[in-house]
Amino acid sequence: MVIFLLLVLVAVALGIIGVAADGLGYLLAIGIVIFVADVAFITVQGSRRVRRRPVR
Repeated sequence: MVIFLLLVLVAVALGIIGVAADGLGYLLAIGIVIFVADVAFITVQGSRRVRRRPVR
């Protein structure tokens, strides 16, 4: 969970720098890619933890 939050902060920081600085739009793109990868990672981790027990 700590890694998830850290990566979200990095993505937001890169996005802000990419928007604010002229000519650094690629940082915004990198921030978006990191954020999407992070959300996908946490979704996969969440689906692995859910273990369905058979109904008796």
